[in-house]
Amino acid sequence: MVQCEMCGTDVAHPNTVKIEGAELDVCTDCEDFGTEVRTESTTSSTSKYSTSTSSRSDGATTSSSEQGTPSSRPRNDMFDRMDEVAQDYDDRIRKAREVEGLSQEELAGNLNEKASLIRKLERGDMLPNDTVQQKLERALDISLVEGGGGGGDTDDWSSGGDAGEYTLGDVVRRKD
Repeated sequence: MVQCEMCGTDVAHPNTVKIEGAELDVCTDCEDFGTEVRTESTTSSTSKYSTSTSSRSDGATTSSSEQGTPSSRPRNDMFDRMDEVAQDYDDRIRKAREVEGLSQEELAGNLNEKASLIRKLERGDMLPNDTVQQKLERALDISLVEGGGGGGDTDDWSSGGDAGEYTLGDVVRRKD
């Protein structure tokens, strides 16, 4: 049995549907929220892709039919390597500035930034770009990324399956 990725219901044979651009395996109740995804048969002899062999960077050669199959390792996504700015970044900046005994104007001068930027960051009106984030972390000796010196929101995620996975049903409440 697998869980519906929308509501978390145990399903013997989930249906794959596309909802808001994401392909999800869902139960029959949730399949109405998206459009069914049809998979094409891979047994046809014709293909729009080249059937010639190509060389990989490790020196091995593969045919294009092997390249189209999904690998067993997870896809390398650029967002997996990015640090996430902490939700309480504004409090971290303000508290660290106050500990240093600096005004917003003095901190802005030290960073060669505008005081209005510091005010917006401390109010939480805007996220710091990478350059400003690095300047703030160095100047105030703080970390603005999730898990770096502040309590994250890991306690909010108390539910989930036996394998520790979450579904949309753990987070979203349906309006039926």
